[in-house]
Amino acid sequence: MSSMQPMDCRQCDRLAKFLDTVKTRYPDYYAKPVPAFGDEKSKLLIIGLAPGMHGANRTGRPFTGDYAGVLLYQTLHKFGFASHHESISVDDDLVLNQCRITNAVKCLPPENKPKPDEVRQCEPYLVAELDTFITTGGKALLVLGTVAHQAALKALGLKLKEFPFGHGAVHVLSNGLILYDSYHCSRYNTQTKRLTTAMFEQVFERIKKDQID
Repeated sequence: MSSMQPMDCRQCDRLAKFLDTVKTRYPDYYAKPVPAFGDEKSKLLIIGLAPGMHGANRTGRPFTGDYAGVLLYQTLHKFGFASHHESISVDDDLVLNQCRITNAVKCLPPENKPKPDEVRQCEPYLVAELDTFITTGGKALLVLGTVAHQAALKALGLKLKEFPFGHGAVHVLSNGLILYDSYHCSRYNTQTKRLTTAMFEQVFERIKKDQID
């Protein structure tokens, strides 16, 4: 991974102050910018939105310890990208194979809604992650939701209008990467059936077929 790490960043005043408040309320929580997790020479890079209050913000690992990670890690395990079907804490023995997970915004935002300027402020970290991903032979990007989709395109210097977001959409990018779109695996989306297990697995079936040997 690039030497550019987000762990001590406090450049977004709103987010930094919010994390301070969260840390006071929950002293045992990680409550810092959450770094990426997984294989440093992955073929698949998954980009989510931001850490969840009682998930990554608590544990220090993306999509770990809350509902949003349930479907993700179950699916990763089913398709051979994860050694186990759930991610509980940074101290478990979970290992990702050919896969790495990060977020467009590294800090917990109030109400899980980062502001556009906060996404932009975090962009250099995503740029560094994508540069490393490409350099080490990465092939497939899976973005979870519109914000992650747009953040990835901006970090790659591509025009948003040329690659519209849509669940199940597949975009061939000029740098050789293929971008796969999915609705975010949030509690809201899964409980309302906007995103079903079958829909999510279909995206991974396409990724495995296209990209991962």
